[in-house]
Amino acid sequence: MEALKMSELNITLPFFNTSIPAGFPTPALDYQEEEIDLSRILQPNPATTFIIRVKGDSMTDASIPDGCMAVVDRSIRPGTGDIIVAALNGEYTVKRLVKAGRSWVLHPENAFYKPIIITEDADFQVWGVVTAVIVDMRK
Repeated sequence: MEALKMSELNITLPFFNTSIPAGFPTPALDYQEEEIDLSRILQPNPATTFIIRVKGDSMTDASIPDGCMAVVDRSIRPGTGDIIVAALNGEYTVKRLVKAGRSWVLHPENAFYKPIIITEDADFQVWGVVTAVIVDMRK
């Protein structure tokens, strides 16, 4: 699994505190108020946060496309509805964790894939909760 530690990143970008419509242009420079430190937003827990590259299309309906990067925090206790990185029987996957009756299910966000029921005999471990997704819109 390819991972990137953000602990030494200190990236700040200008922040425009306004909602910009996707239709009619607006003079955004009039709204610049401050700078945003992306490392604080993406990595509130530096010791437990990492980035992975997502491969595959099973989470596209959750706005997690193939090739994007997912920010994952290992310090967050996963709960039903969270999107997680999990190791299941030696394979890594990104799925939504759902409680269904007495069972936990790894639910894909693409109708072409079936949910995976986590059985008692499965070798299952949650690696962390996905907190953000970085998508290169040029692809």
